[in-house]
Amino acid sequence: MAQIFMCCVFACIAVVPLVTASGIFINRLPWRITSVNGFSWANCDAETLPGKIKTLAILPDPLCIPGEITVSTILNTTVPLTSPVKIIVTAEKELMGEWLKIPCLDNLGSCTYDDFCDILDQLIQPGLPCPEPLHTYGIPCHCPFPDGSYYLPVSSFEIPSLSIPSWFTKGNYRIKIVVNHLDQEIGCAKLTFALSGSYL
Repeated sequence: MAQIFMCCVFACIAVVPLVTASGIFINRLPWRITSVNGFSWANCDAETLPGKIKTLAILPDPLCIPGEITVSTILNTTVPLTSPVKIIVTAEKELMGEWLKIPCLDNLGSCTYDDFCDILDQLIQPGLPCPEPLHTYGIPCHCPFPDGSYYLPVSSFEIPSLSIPSWFTKGNYRIKIVVNHLDQEIGCAKLTFALSGSYL
């Protein structure tokens, strides 16, 4: 559960370079993120679901890119998760006071991932130790995820320069992430942030 929420929470930062490394750019105008501002989060289910974020801190604010990010979090699940784990992401951008849904393009935007366990297996080869700092703190990086509490103390990561599709331009964004297992909603989180950047 922890790695599922971690990957969702940092999708805009951690997954983008994996996707854009393939050279996919909408409108052929690559755009570089220079900062992420005003990040906030909330459980969107009144904390009644089995999986929830207990604490999440991301510093600094604004986060300059490239640069160092410091993360700490406590994630909880009262049910174990096995494959398949479906994740539904709804991404919206504010435009002239209205929130517009961003379509799913090249696995970015409002997308549904039918089995996040498969994605984890593609990113991290099964059988190898989980990358740091997950390995040090005993946080799994593959399914199944046992029930319990997952704690990541303050940890620092280097964020590289990111070039992303031009439709992800500067502005205010909000993202809703729903985690389902066996047709049961396990967790739901809402993220808000603002992006700044420039065209290359």
